[in-house]
Amino acid sequence: MGVSTATISNAFNRPDQLSAKLRERILRDAAKLGYHGPNLAARTLRRGESDVIGVILSDSLTYSFSDPVANQLLQGVSDVLVERNKHLLLLSSHVDSSEQRGAESLPDGFILYGTIDQATFERVKRTGKPMVLVDFESDEVASVNIDNEKGAYKIASHALAKGTHEVAVLGLKLIDFDRVCRLTQADLDIEYKEISRSRLKGFTRAAEENGCSFKPDSIWHIPINNTTNAEIAAREALTKIPRPNVLLCMSDVIALTAIRVARELGLSVPKDVTITGFDGIPESERSNPPLSTVCQQSIEKGKLATKMLLDGESREQVVLETKLELRGSTN
Repeated sequence: MGVSTATISNAFNRPDQLSAKLRERILRDAAKLGYHGPNLAARTLRRGESDVIGVILSDSLTYSFSDPVANQLLQGVSDVLVERNKHLLLLSSHVDSSEQRGAESLPDGFILYGTIDQATFERVKRTGKPMVLVDFESDEVASVNIDNEKGAYKIASHALAKGTHEVAVLGLKLIDFDRVCRLTQADLDIEYKEISRSRLKGFTRAAEENGCSFKPDSIWHIPINNTTNAEIAAREALTKIPRPNVLLCMSDVIALTAIRVARELGLSVPKDVTITGFDGIPESERSNPPLSTVCQQSIEKGKLATKMLLDGESREQVVLETKLELRGSTN
């Protein structure tokens, strides 16, 4: 090519150092030779760094891409990675294969999102690479969380503040079961690590303080946060006798579905039934009526976790405040 290796490197990595004409010639000649730019694997071997951050999701990739809360978190992660000139590798803890384990060797560090299974958690720890947990806690590792119990308590207290109510809870991942169902006391007696159990504690405390305590058979378990499962639970709850006039929902997707089902059943929200959500996704503002919910700052969680990882804050335990968004679905 008649130029130094440093000039060729600049053509690919620091184009501002060359004239447009010279860079174009180098890229054209390199393409003819079958070279299209630096090889990430080779660079990783040479520098010991890949500039890749891995995000390991507790759910499948298919589900995570359809979940608005996971999307908000990934938006926050991506915002910081773009600023820092880093790359993103998405992985799922649902996959256990040699290919997955091989991919886990590439990132410089990891963000683990959600309740990751113990085997995956221990495997990633053994890499010795830095990690930050989101919506999951361990005394050994940095984490970013919200106070789920406090957020649930605040929204339930608002919904139950006036008068005596018949309450139902549309829960999410309350037990290890893959179908929509109502709970039993035996279900609640089994310890379960999902953050939904903290939300249930908050709902229960608010109900007891307002004289509206509810039994286990007024709690629905929804295994996946989608409209199909939410509709089954909402329809069962809103046709229950006696019919609840307060629905405490553990996600905005569930609550928005419940508003639609209530309307289809001829019920007015909030006149006939008060409905609350939890998440703070954009759709909650646009529903009819707008949804009262708990904003859990998912974008900010993603940003903060990524900054902590890149800045080496490997021991900090951060708990972000939740925000009540009170709108037309509650009295």
